[in-house]
Amino acid sequence: MMNEIVFEITPEMEDERIDKCISTFIDSLSRSYIQKIIKDGNVYVNDKAVKANYKVKMEDYVRFILPDSVEPDIPPQDIPLDIIYEDKDILIVNKPKNMVVHPAPGHYEGTLVNAVMFHCKDDLSGINGVMRPGIVHRIDKDTTGSLIICKNDEAHNSIAEQLKIHSITRKYRAIVFGNIKNDEGIINAPIGRHPNDRKKMAINERNGKPAITHYKVLERFDKYTYIECQLETGRTHQIRVHMSSIGHPLIGDTVYTNQKAPFHLEGQTLHAMVIGFEHPSKGEYMEFEAPLPDYFEKLLNILRNSKK
Repeated sequence: MMNEIVFEITPEMEDERIDKCISTFIDSLSRSYIQKIIKDGNVYVNDKAVKANYKVKMEDYVRFILPDSVEPDIPPQDIPLDIIYEDKDILIVNKPKNMVVHPAPGHYEGTLVNAVMFHCKDDLSGINGVMRPGIVHRIDKDTTGSLIICKNDEAHNSIAEQLKIHSITRKYRAIVFGNIKNDEGIINAPIGRHPNDRKKMAINERNGKPAITHYKVLERFDKYTYIECQLETGRTHQIRVHMSSIGHPLIGDTVYTNQKAPFHLEGQTLHAMVIGFEHPSKGEYMEFEAPLPDYFEKLLNILRNSKK
């Protein structure tokens, strides 16, 4: 079974990429999911299949074929969840280190999705496709902290819109190399794919998307600085790329610094501590805090003791 959506291009859409145009018209679907549908040959302009970079013209006739959702071949797994908050619409979890958020080809078990599928049963949004039920945003495998899981499509649409207009509060804690000169600052630099390494992101003035990070010094040590970062946008690896770009990469981050990770760390010292948003059905602002993980607290104690 397929769902077919048909629409014509209006003047304000002209010269936009077809994937962006569809994401505007059908804002319940992620851009990456739309691009997959296009790649699979299910988007036609004037009855001709197009690629994602096709730029639409006035009065183009767009036909978008959306496959029906199918049950994912992803096993629910009884993996313990650190639940911060839960109701009928949303679940706020404190994601541990070394856990991938959603399955990917060749990696279908042990993810946060496997855990929430077991916990929530059939109560998960399906908008982001069969590989990412309930997932409206993500954090990296080695980043810990607060993450919103959506239990229905209405909640998903609400949180996705808040992410889109940057109204969600997201405060992270990090420890970086070096002593940051200013007590606070703003990094405003577009982020896109690295030109030579497709697995990395980079400051990309030509093809990057706008990215803004606010940082504030919480504590200074001899060779390191403990900071809070608040995201105004949410690009992939944003804090890691931005802090590295000003000469203060996160300790433990082996991707965006050549410096050896001290203290036997595994992955970057980055924790999504605070998340705040308007509740999808209650309409009131709610804010939640994920406590620092043990490894992070121990590292801070080591650094504090070294100052004495």
